[in-house]
Amino acid sequence: MNQLLAMRVFIRITDARSFAKAADSLNIPRSSVSKLLQDLEQHLGVKLVERSTRSFTITAAGEAYREQTLALLAQLDEMDTTAGEARVSPHGRLRVDVGSSLANLVIIPALPEFQARYPALELLLGVSDRPADLIGEGVDCVIRGGALPDSSLIARHLCSIDYVTCATPAYFSKYGIPRHPQELEEHHQTIRYFFPHTGKSLPLHFSQGAQKYEINGRSVMNVSESTALTEAVLTGLGIGQIFRFSARAHLGTGQLVPILEDWTQPSHPIQLVYPATRHPSAKLRAFADWAVELFSREDCKPG
Repeated sequence: MNQLLAMRVFIRITDARSFAKAADSLNIPRSSVSKLLQDLEQHLGVKLVERSTRSFTITAAGEAYREQTLALLAQLDEMDTTAGEARVSPHGRLRVDVGSSLANLVIIPALPEFQARYPALELLLGVSDRPADLIGEGVDCVIRGGALPDSSLIARHLCSIDYVTCATPAYFSKYGIPRHPQELEEHHQTIRYFFPHTGKSLPLHFSQGAQKYEINGRSVMNVSESTALTEAVLTGLGIGQIFRFSARAHLGTGQLVPILEDWTQPSHPIQLVYPATRHPSAKLRAFADWAVELFSREDCKPG
């Protein structure tokens, strides 16, 4: 038995709570995952996991062994990283999940620079606005906006992105240009982002001193993907609140016109996130450092 591999398999199984997900993320056959766990349990003389077709439970012995194994593997990874960094640049595959607007407008255009800097790294870029299951899907890190929902994750702040409220010249020609947020509620059509897991639409937010408004307006379209939200506003059907970096080119050409810029609109914190249980490898640290540098050049606030 390869005990080190078996220990890594055990950790991945208990992270993902699934033999199948563990096998897929490690890129080994599912039968091998089951066999390695059985061999490890036989070697230790204890049951680490109780499993059936409908349930999965880590035993008390399994919890204790898992805690010690995590510490040992982190120390081994640190030793390998320290030794490896002295002789080679970061290499291997790195799985990163990114929201669609950030991927299409920020990350992907800059990838030639990243590849030139780290030619031995193969990047697997998952592009979607849905929240990724870092453990179950074997994702090394994600770049996402908003507050950190899970204390078991570690976040590295990249920047805070501004929104802009805008619509097309054709829309304003038909409906007029609002001078106050309340006019959007009473006399205008809105296009808003909605969360696919809840179906809830995000209001348009405005503040000026003590005045704060959440505007829904007459919603003609709700979109669950950020790049599509920008495209929806470009149709001229309504007013939307979109990322300023996403609107930047269209504002420059006059395809979109900003409004209510004397009102403060929300900013969106962007973070690089990875599991607290995963020791940051040399390739993850390389990507994170590059991402910090990249986002510092974007039209956003670095702090």
